[in-house]
Amino acid sequence: MIKFNLLKLVIDFGNSRVKLALFSNKDLVATKTIKLFSRKEVIGLCGDSTISSSIYSTVRKLNDSEKKLLSSLNCLELNNDTPLPISSVYESFLGSDRIAAVVGATFLFPNKDIWVFDAGSCLTADFIDKDKKHHGGRITLGLKMRYKALSDYTSNLPLINQQEYTPFKGENTKNSIVSGVQCGILSEIKTLISEWKKENKDFIVLFTGGDISFFEKELKSSIFASISNKISKSILILPPHLFC
Repeated sequence: MIKFNLLKLVIDFGNSRVKLALFSNKDLVATKTIKLFSRKEVIGLCGDSTISSSIYSTVRKLNDSEKKLLSSLNCLELNNDTPLPISSVYESFLGSDRIAAVVGATFLFPNKDIWVFDAGSCLTADFIDKDKKHHGGRITLGLKMRYKALSDYTSNLPLINQQEYTPFKGENTKNSIVSGVQCGILSEIKTLISEWKKENKDFIVLFTGGDISFFEKELKSSIFASISNKISKSILILPPHLFC
């Protein structure tokens, strides 16, 4: 059980999961991924420690129970109105998940040009420069959403789960879907970075999100960020030379 005097609680409401993280000063001390956000889960993570401050981001509408618990925690919402240490040229509402990704990237790697990919229900890509200016990015379907779309919007294609092996081409319907989905998403990423490299040489590529293990496995010669044992499991650094 965590036994720190003062802790900071960070909550990320995704489309399918809720992720909790506890910080002591700037050190990550505990994490938890849950399906349902409840007081029991918060207490189970925090133990007897006191939460000095808390913040949350969400990509979905919260229910009344979640709102009530967040209010009792005096939890600050991360959104477009939150004072941030970055600027942005984005012309419309920027999702809190993307805000968190670029703010976190510049905090961990200051004075760097960064492409940060967040691989969850959607795959987002955002570019922020060394002057902490966000220049927009891309939003596309994540792995599970691609598989589901093929099944939902066709009559005869089955719903297939993500596979460990990514064939270059399929010899049957299942493997053809796997090849199309998994090679397709990898090709999108490689094309974006290789095109960017033509005029911009000095930048880094970060990956985070629920599907990070897929990209860590598929994008060979990758290295994990040596920030801490906890954080290194959720952030992947890829040198641009991999995307030739």
